[in-house]
Amino acid sequence: MSFASDNDLSRLSAAVTSAVAVDGVQTPLTAQQWTLLAPYLLPVNLAAGEVLFAQGAEDRSLYFIESGSFSVHYQDSKERIRLAMVGPGAIVGEGAFFAHRPRRATVQAASAGRLWCLTAMRFAELGNRLPALALNVAMMAGQVLARRAVDRSRRVAST
Repeated sequence: MSFASDNDLSRLSAAVTSAVAVDGVQTPLTAQQWTLLAPYLLPVNLAAGEVLFAQGAEDRSLYFIESGSFSVHYQDSKERIRLAMVGPGAIVGEGAFFAHRPRRATVQAASAGRLWCLTAMRFAELGNRLPALALNVAMMAGQVLARRAVDRSRRVAST
């Protein structure tokens, strides 16, 4: 995993706006809101095969996928079970972000990709400085969580 330094969210914004997944974001941010959000996000580049986060991890970060393909899988004592594949415009990490509980699944890069990380600490800072924007981000993540909860095949993929 490598962290990049530029904060240009134009490709992320385009990915979110054009995403067609059933569990995707339905009310994306405006260009101005993305610009305001940029300083709070950390870009993350993953190579194919790298793990973003593992099942059981205590991290509460929320991730916005700009590019790449990611496998969401669960590991039990017998086997590894793929729960979903997610791609550009999707969000992962929404379950732990809201629930304050360990990750329910592992997210691993199936291909090289770029994501944007919003840590719990940076989200709290965003809430203090720009509460309306923080609410919009929470609503985006909440929409994804709700859509996954009602889709039986994706319910278990909330990470």
